Amino acid sequence: MKQPFINVEEKIDRFVGRRTQTPEAFASGMKLQALAVELHRSFKHRWAPKGVYRFKTHEEADEWMNRMLARSQIPRT
Repeated sequence: MKQPFINVEEKIDRFVGRRTQTPEAFASGMKLQALAVELHRSFKHRWAPKGVYRFKTHEEADEWMNRMLARSQIPRT
């Protein structure tokens, strides 16, 4: 059986699962806002009416969201 080649002189620069610095909250928020604007422009209109919606279950909310997304893809005449 061959032994795996291990280079003991190689410097390991990264560790998996450890953060080197904390992310900046404002920059993260602005990226999320830019994504929301981009999605809004791609749909050309609101995909759901404005308002607050309350659902009894997550499944009911998912069903409603799928209906609204499907409705938004129908061309308006």
